[in-house]
Amino acid sequence: MSENKIILGFETSCDETAIAIMRNEELLVNKISSQIDIHEKFGGVVPEVASRAHSEMIRNLFHSSLNEAGIELSEVDIVASTDGPGLAGSLVVGYNFAKSIAWSLEKPFLAVDHMVGHLSAPLIENPNLKPPFLSLLVSGGHTQIVLVEKWGEYNLIGSTIDDAAGEAFDKLSRYCGFGFPGGPAIQKIGEELKNTSQLCRELKIDKKEFFGGSMTTRPFRRPTY
Repeated sequence: MSENKIILGFETSCDETAIAIMRNEELLVNKISSQIDIHEKFGGVVPEVASRAHSEMIRNLFHSSLNEAGIELSEVDIVASTDGPGLAGSLVVGYNFAKSIAWSLEKPFLAVDHMVGHLSAPLIENPNLKPPFLSLLVSGGHTQIVLVEKWGEYNLIGSTIDDAAGEAFDKLSRYCGFGFPGGPAIQKIGEELKNTSQLCRELKIDKKEFFGGSMTTRPFRRPTY
């Protein structure tokens, strides 16, 4: 990458509005606006509610990100945004906002695959990371094992057969009345358990599929504290 290249990135694939700014390989800003408080009463993410929240938050987050990075908008060289997979109504907010900025600046716009973004993220802290390597992606509605043979060439080794890890935790947490988001709530409960027997029943699945059957392996009863 050429010297002093500044990239402005947007992420609105689900229930978090996120903006990052990088100068070459240096992360200047990484700001996230969470919607946990909004969706908590529903026990999960409501797509239409998430989309509206992105629309309300993205402009303020954009301006505060520029201010925190200490740069002018005119200094941005590349604009990028997640283009999927994710919630369609949420994705379109960040995508259109980012593309409008790129168009107004007459700068390149890059549409980034959500999963490839996760695969590439470790490069920020580990710039010497080189393929081939095996990666476990645990992101909202997607849980996958991917073989990165080289950058740009990815082989999906295995994935879930129904709900991803995040979805399973949210649904089971709602079923048990533990709260939202499900992951942290269940982790806290698990750390306090005295009796973990008979919480779930085993589901036999294909060796290339995992974390499956979350709806059919739901707890038979509430755990004992």
